[in-house]
Amino acid sequence: MKLDLKDVILVPGAQLPFDFQLDLSQLEFGGRRPVTEPVSVRGEVRNMAGALVLRATARARLSLVCDRCATPFTREKLVEYEALLADALEREEDDDGEIVPLEGDTLDVGRLMTDTFILEMDTKNLCSEDCKGLCPGCGANLNLEPCRCVREVDPRLAGLAKFFE
Repeated sequence: MKLDLKDVILVPGAQLPFDFQLDLSQLEFGGRRPVTEPVSVRGEVRNMAGALVLRATARARLSLVCDRCATPFTREKLVEYEALLADALEREEDDDGEIVPLEGDTLDVGRLMTDTFILEMDTKNLCSEDCKGLCPGCGANLNLEPCRCVREVDPRLAGLAKFFE
């Protein structure tokens, strides 16, 4: 979605709200497509004493698989973004993501928020912070059941094992 900012650029205090949806269902992360519903994007561009400030929020429900126990789960993803808008950057070193160059009087906020949402995706997804994962021996989900592995006793310690029974 492109925003036409010519009515906001020259008027201090002016604002331009926006609200749209992004279809990111074709994006793959780790061989999966977690964005199954449209991403809702809301925000505004505000002229604050001659400086254009962009504030936006992207929200989506993701369908994920836990990286420890392989259990499917859903989680809401919220990405907040804020940047200054400028006609041009004086030096390329100034481009640290906090200043976004305009294309004339327009801003492609759809492309900007798509890039921001992708960069904010987690590299590791856990169903819960205390997920115990799977047993490497028997494959039991340790969140739901105990390990079923039968521990082999070293024959040199068999007498000691009988002592503890």
